[in-house]
Amino acid sequence: MTHSGNPFGQVLVALVTPMTPDGEVDWPAVEKHMDDVITAGADGIVVTGTTGETSTLTDPEKLKLVEVGKSVAAGRAKIITGGGSNETAHAIELYKASEKAGADGIMIVTPYYNKPTQAGILTHFRLVADATDLPVILYDIPGRTGVPIKYETILRLAKHPNILAVKDAKGDFSEVSRVLNQTDLMYFSGDDANALPHLAIGATGLIGVTANITATPYRTIVDAVNRGDLAAATAEHKRLEPLVRATMTHVPGTVSAKYILHGLGRISSPRVRLPLVGPEEWEAALIEDELALVTDVPGADFSNFRPDRNAAAGGALPKVHGTTR
Repeated sequence: MTHSGNPFGQVLVALVTPMTPDGEVDWPAVEKHMDDVITAGADGIVVTGTTGETSTLTDPEKLKLVEVGKSVAAGRAKIITGGGSNETAHAIELYKASEKAGADGIMIVTPYYNKPTQAGILTHFRLVADATDLPVILYDIPGRTGVPIKYETILRLAKHPNILAVKDAKGDFSEVSRVLNQTDLMYFSGDDANALPHLAIGATGLIGVTANITATPYRTIVDAVNRGDLAAATAEHKRLEPLVRATMTHVPGTVSAKYILHGLGRISSPRVRLPLVGPEEWEAALIEDELALVTDVPGADFSNFRPDRNAAAGGALPKVHGTTR
């Protein structure tokens, strides 16, 4: 299938999955949070990604998140389904079902834990991309998967008609430049701190965790880069830096984003599913110290921030287990 232009958007939120205190998906909170991030400037939402706790979501929950996202977005933002599986057959079936559920695109993570060779990675991505007509983002995050997508493999994958983009959490900017020079692939920054550097060398957009808290500064940065105003983009990047540090440095981004969103009164519980747990006292203190440095960031008013360390403590065991492969 031929896809013209950018079918994903530019400011994409790696969406957290709000949950109740007992670890069940809080569907009303999901709808509200989706609407909040779109209103704040996001034109794409990645559901069931790492930040969405894909490893501990059930397949029915993943598909419902796509359906709910399509309903809430109502054409205002693209809904991309992330996650996947380290079992190729399962990944194929999950993405086929996501397409039927209404997803606008899919993001395929490198198979994790089993550490395939580059030939195995190539085959996995090709077979999954063959199984759907949706546009594909490759997710290169060796820190979580144990293996990178090597440059030569990316070049080969770029020839697949459905593979249109890479989410880069590797941070090798020289490699990004090489791929951009030699292919038509779009790049999305997968590291919040590197969003502007990625955009400055030609990336299309970002898929951000901190954007759960406020997508507005990212909209400002992207729009400034689009019109060639690097000074405005840099100024917003600098303002945003303490919030990025608070969200991305001390605990997994999912944990800190939920902790912050709950303290702002935006979600009803900061609960995450085990083996993730809420921040310990010293971790929460570090996050709060960073937040005290946040000033003049649109959509991030911490004057009434009320963190609840007790509510965030520990993790939940849901009634139905997720899918591990």
